Amino acid sequence: MKKLEGKVAVVTGASRGIGYHAAIELAKAGAHVIAIAKTIGGLEELDDAIKSFGGSCTLVPMDLQDFDAIDRLGAAIHEKWGKLDILLANAGILGGLTPLGHIDPKMFDKVMSINVTANWRLVRSLDPLLQKSDAGRAIFLSSGSPHSCKAFWGAYAMSKAAVEALARVYASENANTNVKSNIVNPGATSTKMRAEAMPGEDPSTITHPSKLGEMFVMLASDDCDVTGQIYDFPASKFKSPQQPA
Repeated sequence: MKKLEGKVAVVTGASRGIGYHAAIELAKAGAHVIAIAKTIGGLEELDDAIKSFGGSCTLVPMDLQDFDAIDRLGAAIHEKWGKLDILLANAGILGGLTPLGHIDPKMFDKVMSINVTANWRLVRSLDPLLQKSDAGRAIFLSSGSPHSCKAFWGAYAMSKAAVEALARVYASENANTNVKSNIVNPGATSTKMRAEAMPGEDPSTITHPSKLGEMFVMLASDDCDVTGQIYDFPASKFKSPQQPA
């Protein structure tokens, strides 16, 4: 039997990069993937890839700034499956690198909307479904930015600090339930966002997003018995969020 056989998983930002490859690995492990992204073409490519090895998925073209759509997502999952086993909150944007005083207010609001508020709205909509799982698992993507606090990374670093707080509060609130909530720092990974931040970097010298797949399957499985922690890749270990990065 596959490790995630019979599981239902929501993956945001599933049309490319980390989300795309995570969705494939979750499907290979037996989960039915509910793939969310704005880019329809990328979702269709994901659908083809998952069907090629006999996996299954449901495509949900959605702008995560459409909060009413997030509410409808929870209702639709409840109607069709009655539960949710895995939430992989991967989607996010960089918002550009600039001094704090130069950040465009509209861009700042967009970064917070997609990186923070959308993840809270997902928890708000999907928590009742995760509670119905025998082993609900919520996985939130962060980075090293809220710990290093480098110059010019202000909006992104602040948003990821908020995501980490959200994940840890959610873990504390579920200390006596079957739901586990953890954070992933994927490290230097060859994604479109990384290319925006590091335009001169050779992508072949850093981790390809497909290499993170086993980690997500592990964090999504019944065997994962930790909560409220940061999982560092490629160090492949949990650490307390209070420890320096």
